[in-house]
Amino acid sequence: MKKLSTEEIHHHLDELQDWKLEGSAIKKNWQFEDFRAAMKFINEVADLANRYDHHPELFNVYNKVSLKFSTHDAGGLTERDFKMAKEVDKIQ
Repeated sequence: MKKLSTEEIHHHLDELQDWKLEGSAIKKNWQFEDFRAAMKFINEVADLANRYDHHPELFNVYNKVSLKFSTHDAGGLTERDFKMAKEVDKIQ
């Protein structure tokens, strides 16, 4: 998979809501009502990641969840990362 150029990355970021560029990854944070709601979201993300065989870095503290996507094999961001971000945004 081809690593995206800086221009391509910014174009894709403009199409997403609340995702930010962090180094060679895209990141988004969520805050849920409680731990149970955060875990429900995490489990849905896990199902999606397994389906597409593209897994995020995932961080959770109580009701807060943070996800990062990057394609390590490509050494940065690819179309795949932005596709996953769009799919994750459909979960809520």
